[in-house]
Amino acid sequence: MRQITDTILMVRPVGFRMNEQTAVNNYFQTKLEGDDINEIATQEFDLFVDKLRSVGVNVVVVDDVPEDDTPDSIFPNNWVSFHEDGQVALYPMFAENRRKERRLEYFAKLEEAGFKISDIVDYTIAEEDDVFLEGTGSLILDRVNQKAYCAISPRADEDLLIEFCEDFEFTPVIFNAYQTVDDKRLPIYHTNVMMCVADEFTVICLDTIDDKKERKNVVKHLKMDEKEIISISEEQMHEFAGNMLQVQGGEGKKYLVMSARAHRSLTEDQISRIEKHCQILSSEIKTIETCGGGSARCMMAEVFLPKA
Repeated sequence: MRQITDTILMVRPVGFRMNEQTAVNNYFQTKLEGDDINEIATQEFDLFVDKLRSVGVNVVVVDDVPEDDTPDSIFPNNWVSFHEDGQVALYPMFAENRRKERRLEYFAKLEEAGFKISDIVDYTIAEEDDVFLEGTGSLILDRVNQKAYCAISPRADEDLLIEFCEDFEFTPVIFNAYQTVDDKRLPIYHTNVMMCVADEFTVICLDTIDDKKERKNVVKHLKMDEKEIISISEEQMHEFAGNMLQVQGGEGKKYLVMSARAHRSLTEDQISRIEKHCQILSSEIKTIETCGGGSARCMMAEVFLPKA
């Protein structure tokens, strides 16, 4: 099993804006005024793709369609995950207008690029019962050690997480993670804003796990698998410093991908510890982060599919 891949699926936006349906429990979102929000977001997207390709990452770009009115389509990792055995998982989404993002024609583009899809595991029927599990937003997959870290939230149901783990042979590591909003501790909407698991290390905001036993259990699993733990503060998490993804570029070089905002929030010591393992690649995606409430990791759906 591989923890990182050199191929990423990304969706170029056509109707990007702040999604009012996700803002009810995504406390990272802020509305920006102006008629050029999508234009600016598209410029940020294209620059980001160029940076990934410049270091040898294989980026498969698909275009969103305007008629579906899918403002969050730029974050495909929430509705799909691609696995080494050829399986694809489709996930139930909290916001109704995000469910249209699941466009199976994108899979044809991957098959045209030489990848093989053998089976689709579809969890989307859970939406009928208002049960959700939003892909690798909710699930932080340690693919080598077969563990799925998950912070329970309105978008991450524990029973469905366990079903996923049974189907894909992962061990669930379950906890609750919170952020302070208006002096209240409220659930973090996606695990991937507070935690990133790379091949040899993890970047994690342990301060969000209020329960000491749960925090101790997460640390135990990470240490058991010999991950160097690089802790970030809750303030850094709000700068999207937890929303990172390790990818492989040309000549096997590894990169930790993040936004420029996240990069700026890191201390010299944190940067040094990351760079012991791999280079940092960052890109300015301020408009996407502000309106979308997601960052660099959310924009990348990892492709681990076998070649046909």
